[in-house]
Amino acid sequence: MDTAIQRYARTTTLRSPGHYRVGPFTVRHTPDRELKFANYAVPDQGAEPTAGEVADLVAAFRERGRLPRLEFLPSWAPAVEPALLAAGFTAENRAPVMACAPDGLVAPEPVDGLRVSEPVTDAEFTSAAAVQHTGFGGEGGPDDGEIAWLRRATAGGGVSALATVDGRPAGAGGCPAPVDGIGELAGLAVAEAFRRRGVGAALSAWLTRTAFTRGFTTVWLEPGGPDVERIYAGIGYRRVGEKLNIALEEPA
Repeated sequence: MDTAIQRYARTTTLRSPGHYRVGPFTVRHTPDRELKFANYAVPDQGAEPTAGEVADLVAAFRERGRLPRLEFLPSWAPAVEPALLAAGFTAENRAPVMACAPDGLVAPEPVDGLRVSEPVTDAEFTSAAAVQHTGFGGEGGPDDGEIAWLRRATAGGGVSALATVDGRPAGAGGCPAPVDGIGELAGLAVAEAFRRRGVGAALSAWLTRTAFTRGFTTVWLEPGGPDVERIYAGIGYRRVGEKLNIALEEPA
């Protein structure tokens, strides 16, 4: 399963509009979003990069004003992490990868006043993107790239969602179109005022269930921490691997 998930991640990176190649790496470059999670490289399977190829990768990120950063499962390309560490990269974290199949999804407890639906109007997409923007630490309103991500998530058989509680925007997220039946639940955020009320579990379950009705055979995700992992485990997600997030910070 971990190989299939990494193949999905590499394929979606190759399909991203701004992607480019450097040596044995494919880089997802998002011109309208500086967020580091929207700009990263994925190695080819079994890649064994030279020091020069790593230096070229760093230069390509720097030229575009982005943090040199990679996201990948170490088992996919075991020689890459040592090459990056030798070049001064440091691991941000080693996040568990979780996955759920249709027969494993568990219905969460209901949340009073909660309504989850797919955004349709410009106002709904903007409201959903605003929840994501502040949920991930942003200030002010969402940028065009964040709104565009939600629209793209809905396209081609994927799904996006806006959760409201008593009419107030409370959560958002999406599952972009799958690759060979596998898709990622991503960008899930809950507004601070509605946290610890079951909104995240209910929203995640809605997105996952809707993805299955649209032909997904597996949905995977990367939880943000142990507490979040327990929430996903409660609706049927199980660990299937580990993903390395690694970056080269600017010199002090």
